Amino acid sequence: MTKIKFTKMVGAGNDFVVIDSTHKDYSKLTKVLCQRRTGVGADGVLVLEKSKKADFKMRIFNADGSEAEMCGNGLRCIALYVGKKRKVKIETMAGMYEAEITGKDSVRIKMAAPKDLKKDIGITVNGRAIKVNYIDAGVPHAVIFVEGLNGIDVDNIGRSIRYHDEFKPRGANVDFVEIIDDASIRIRTYERGVEAETLACGTGSVASAIITALGSRLKAQGVNVHTKGGTLKVYFKKDGSKVKDVYLEGEAKIVYEGEVDYV
Repeated sequence: MTKIKFTKMVGAGNDFVVIDSTHKDYSKLTKVLCQRRTGVGADGVLVLEKSKKADFKMRIFNADGSEAEMCGNGLRCIALYVGKKRKVKIETMAGMYEAEITGKDSVRIKMAAPKDLKKDIGITVNGRAIKVNYIDAGVPHAVIFVEGLNGIDVDNIGRSIRYHDEFKPRGANVDFVEIIDDASIRIRTYERGVEAETLACGTGSVASAIITALGSRLKAQGVNVHTKGGTLKVYFKKDGSKVKDVYLEGEAKIVYEGEVDYV
């Protein structure tokens, strides 16, 4: 029996368990810690490691034990967790990111420029032809515009798109987007690795805001993204069919610290 110290954190509804890098089998450990009824309960585990290139390295493990390239809300949480400097550079599998603590419970991340944009991909899901947009915002996302967002069966439809042949082998997170006005959208996200809807998704907010903006449906350079867990702000500059200087900002906080027995 090993006692593991952890910190529970939340970023706009995404919840994480933060641990140090003294453990080996992160996949197995993550599955135990993330269980909602028998463990701590979380969307994923953030592992803090030393880095030769940055202030530190963050690894993110999804609730199913798989390792993700990066996580926008996870980056914001880990920056607040370290908290020694107002600005930090973070190494991830997806590259280097810069974070800035902008308030007591607010963190802004400079995101990598999105890539691999594909618009209006025609696929068939559950016997119905639909159009989806694809973009890599650090992790892959499929973005679908809908009306009546509250009535969408996110888990069922999202799962079918996440595993669709079009997005193999990596799969994709799936964002359902409803436009509110020229500066605001609402989204719901099915996250791969969690394999269910989450209360928020940082990279999903970025992907959705950019896809919407590139479709000329937004006039503002800053987009309010309303998720189930809170509001995130996505900033960027449009340059024709591309965007640059992308930032993600929103709430992050430490919920509690604890210790758990692990066999």
